[in-house]
Amino acid sequence: MKLQTIRQVADRFRISTRTLRYYEQMGLIVPVKKEDYAYRMYDEETLLRLQQIIVLRKLRIPLKQIAGILNSDSTEPAIEALEQNLASIEQEMNALATIRSIIRSFLEKLNLDPNGFALPDDESLLEAVDALTVTRSNFREEKTMEELNQASHRLEGLTDRDVRIVSLPPFTVASYQYVGDAPEDRTGEEIDRFVLSRDLHRLYPAMRHFGFNAPNPVDATGMHGYERWVTIPDGMEVPEPLVKKRFDGGLFAAHMIPMGAFEEWGWLTEWVMKSKKYDFNIIDRGNGYHFGLFEEHLNYVNYVADRTMSPEDIQLDLLISVKLK
Repeated sequence: MKLQTIRQVADRFRISTRTLRYYEQMGLIVPVKKEDYAYRMYDEETLLRLQQIIVLRKLRIPLKQIAGILNSDSTEPAIEALEQNLASIEQEMNALATIRSIIRSFLEKLNLDPNGFALPDDESLLEAVDALTVTRSNFREEKTMEELNQASHRLEGLTDRDVRIVSLPPFTVASYQYVGDAPEDRTGEEIDRFVLSRDLHRLYPAMRHFGFNAPNPVDATGMHGYERWVTIPDGMEVPEPLVKKRFDGGLFAAHMIPMGAFEEWGWLTEWVMKSKKYDFNIIDRGNGYHFGLFEEHLNYVNYVADRTMSPEDIQLDLLISVKLK
């Protein structure tokens, strides 16, 4: 049985190592531990399961339902999930058909009246438009993983409405970095322990929680480091192994995702690359910043207060440091 490293699997399926570790956290896949070998390895059975997960995700099935599908001996969970998804898609198709009809009507009227833009004064038309709730959809049927990825890349992406430009103020943080296996988990446990021991989430409700790869990766196996920050009052001291740091603040392009949708890092990066107004602002100054790429845990205060919160309820802001061109 040939085993593959986390980096080999990430490259093969064109997903991030962070996504793979998140699938492990959700219990969707289980890595193989080789004796005297510290890195994650994956066998063929796990790779087949991973391919099924990726296909179902491309079909917009939530991870919680995917877990039920793969862990069931019955086809009932799969049928239920696919039927729900199909109903949602059909609603969107109907909405898109209505939009197409309205646009064609607008074009016909505008072509007949070249004396300036004016939409028809029709209350029934306003009601029709107001009832529309449309999201992006991928209506293509693809047969292979490669075709699914290509279709997703063509049809998915970020528009200006999906990206916010935010200004982070200067703040003081308690920081913890770990390089090795499962660095997100290790750093998360250490920061959570500190926050709970100081009751920080109640005493300092303005607390914010950030994380970033540092470094990424350190070798070909996919092993890398992760650093987490939690904001603290300026005068607070932190115990080892945490380190107290100061962040200078700055301008960032921000995009919110549910936990696990790390492929959208690529979309946000592409948005900045194409922006006519903003450019990347590299802020790595040798004190632990990773080139201005941050993930902010938006509902962290609720998360530490309610330890029963599902990982799928967590929301993240992806943040890229930018500057005006």
